[in-house]
Amino acid sequence: MAAMSGAPLLLANATLTSKLQDDDHRHAEPLKKNRDYEWQVVWRNVFAFVYLHAAALYGFYLMFAGKVRGWTILFGLVFALMAGMGVTAGAHRLWAHRSYKARWPLRLFLALMQTMAFQNHIYEWVRDHRVHHKFTETDADPHNARRGFFFSHIGWLMVRKHKDVFEKGATVDMSDLEKDPIVMFQKKTYMVLMPLLCFVIPAWIPCYFWGENPWYSWYVASITRYTVALHFTWLVNSAAHIWGNRPYDKNIGATDNKAVAICAFGEGWHNYHHVFPWDYKAAELGNYSTNLSTALIDFAAKHGLAYDLKTVSAEMIRQRVNRTGDGSHPWTKDSQEDGHYHPENPVWGWEDTDMTEEEKQFAEIVHRKTE
Repeated sequence: MAAMSGAPLLLANATLTSKLQDDDHRHAEPLKKNRDYEWQVVWRNVFAFVYLHAAALYGFYLMFAGKVRGWTILFGLVFALMAGMGVTAGAHRLWAHRSYKARWPLRLFLALMQTMAFQNHIYEWVRDHRVHHKFTETDADPHNARRGFFFSHIGWLMVRKHKDVFEKGATVDMSDLEKDPIVMFQKKTYMVLMPLLCFVIPAWIPCYFWGENPWYSWYVASITRYTVALHFTWLVNSAAHIWGNRPYDKNIGATDNKAVAICAFGEGWHNYHHVFPWDYKAAELGNYSTNLSTALIDFAAKHGLAYDLKTVSAEMIRQRVNRTGDGSHPWTKDSQEDGHYHPENPVWGWEDTDMTEEEKQFAEIVHRKTE
């Protein structure tokens, strides 16, 4: 970007600050009932969730009654971990936010794991998530937390989406995924690969390798594992927009929630993530115990499979904490390290083509201050 004089820079800064304040006040208003939005129940999904939860309860009975083998339970946990990583390190941090780049073997591996998770194919998952970030807690947000815990957790999947989700979602640029052959192959073959990878294979493996009862394997390794994993992911949409601290921006709904971070492999540091969505760690503080997804990406980077990891400078974080934080950030003058690498020249944003010129100018201002 070409150099700008001091006056235009100050004007751009003031204009964007005013715009952000207006947005904060708009988001702080109570949700008004939209007369044009009548909830239309998707009964197919309702019946599916009823079956999943009833079957999961039976699966828990089998485990606590000692009717299923320990190896099957352990296998279900490992399978859930792998599938979850496909969502967090893959669909979320790689494809939705482009917070790092991955060579094709890692992209293929993450795509397979994301298919194992059955949370829609990568293309649809990314589209909904980008809409969520761009129109957070408005009618265009697919799981708008202002409609309450139940809606943002599971209810949004039981009703037809608000028309704004479709209309404003169409404005989100998805051209990068359309150019990714792995993503598009998964999209075309999803209805064949997903049932095999999410349900059939995990039920078959315990039966074949250690003689588990087929029905017990189905209810524990497939259904219970899948249902519990869904709830862990949904907590990011619900609990991490309701309960927790807001160390980086007290004016937005997203919160930092350690319990959710543990359950969702590092995705619960949500206040940080909404303020700095391009950071591949999706968090600042803590170690790998609350952010296993970062551990996977770091491991891949160490072996040359991941590169161009984007993150945020320590000074940039400090400025944001002092400007908009709720006072809960533990940072002190004597403790400036968080255990992660911060580049001196951090990469800005996720290269969102919808970023306004004012936002780009303001980004350039803060970037120069942190050099």
